[in-house]
Amino acid sequence: MKDEKKLYHRAFQLSLFTIIYNILEGIISIYFGYEDETLTLLGFGIDSFIEVLSGIGIAVMILRMRQNPGSEKKKFETTALKITGTAFYMLSAGLLAGVVMNIVNGHKPETTFWGILISVISILVMTWLMIAKKNVGKQLNSEPILSDGNCTRICVYMSVVLLVSSLIYELTGFIYADAIGAFGLIYFSVSEGKEAFEKARGKACDCDAC
Repeated sequence: MKDEKKLYHRAFQLSLFTIIYNILEGIISIYFGYEDETLTLLGFGIDSFIEVLSGIGIAVMILRMRQNPGSEKKKFETTALKITGTAFYMLSAGLLAGVVMNIVNGHKPETTFWGILISVISILVMTWLMIAKKNVGKQLNSEPILSDGNCTRICVYMSVVLLVSSLIYELTGFIYADAIGAFGLIYFSVSEGKEAFEKARGKACDCDAC
């Protein structure tokens, strides 16, 4: 029980770091994505706020479990999973609309320099955060914490997509590099949203003994 409390405290600290870091990353990415008219960087910034939602969901889950130690924890876990899944679907829809508009208008970014810089920093930070979350989630056997780790893993993939698409555009000027990068973000967002809801249904099924 003592070790479990320490692990939940660690998970709570990681969720707070996730919230603070991603708020900063999201604001910076959205600002430069808007200024440079880079859809992939803009979408990446929005994804940072999904990480914030996921972090808040995990933090609230842990706090509620502390306040209600006798309650069924799967109820809280299911809610946290649904929050993450919904946020991913919202990002996918927004990115798809942006891609269609950019292709129709033949739009291209002003520059992708900031996308390169932000993605390199994010790859380093998110890789460490992903490993830390997964270690805690496995020890606690907690699907939401593991799902939150997967959410961070998707952030690593998205950072790689942002880096590659930004480099391609910066080096070649290929007009559709930004749109292709955004499609990569959509793919990962849909996949992760679907997985979160599937796990939520599994939790609900366990609770109902169905």
